[in-house]
Amino acid sequence: MHRASGVSFKTTIARLLYIYILLLCTQKQTGRLLRRGICYVQDTLVVYHSQTGHTKRMAESVAKGAGSVVDVEVIIKRSAETTLQDLLDCDGLAIGSPEYFGYMAGMIKDFFDRTYNEVRGKREIFRKPYVIFISAGNDGIGALNSIERIFRGYQFRKVFEPVVARREITEEILARGEELGKTIAAGCEAGIY
Repeated sequence: MHRASGVSFKTTIARLLYIYILLLCTQKQTGRLLRRGICYVQDTLVVYHSQTGHTKRMAESVAKGAGSVVDVEVIIKRSAETTLQDLLDCDGLAIGSPEYFGYMAGMIKDFFDRTYNEVRGKREIFRKPYVIFISAGNDGIGALNSIERIFRGYQFRKVFEPVVARREITEEILARGEELGKTIAAGCEAGIY
């Protein structure tokens, strides 16, 4: 046992390790939580647009599922309020759109337009896991295909099959939304994605 000024070697190492962990925590993001001595909490970002409230209900069910996973912080935002920094900081992305005229909502496209050029080629987004949920009066295929096409440009990674609500938002759809949220959050938290 080494004793310099009354402090053991183990105590010195423990203090240095604690300082190192704190430095890692502050480097990641200042808004992160320190839980159970681990500095890194996985963030799941749920982005949606809704005019009728259908897609909002789906977004809330996805967020509920993601929030049920330990050490996961859920950020839920309307697409118009979502920033480039939100996209860079999240560990997993769930995006929801109504289908309008066989295409995604214009506000979802606006989010992509505002962020794409800034993140292109950045390692923070390369193979970022994502899931999609769609509220459609028709089949939802047009909105789904257009979002997936854009995500290929971002080089994101699809990790679960989308949830598409055709016409009504049923309890089954909401349960599938929760499962979608749990899947992306648990996979990010476990380091699978």
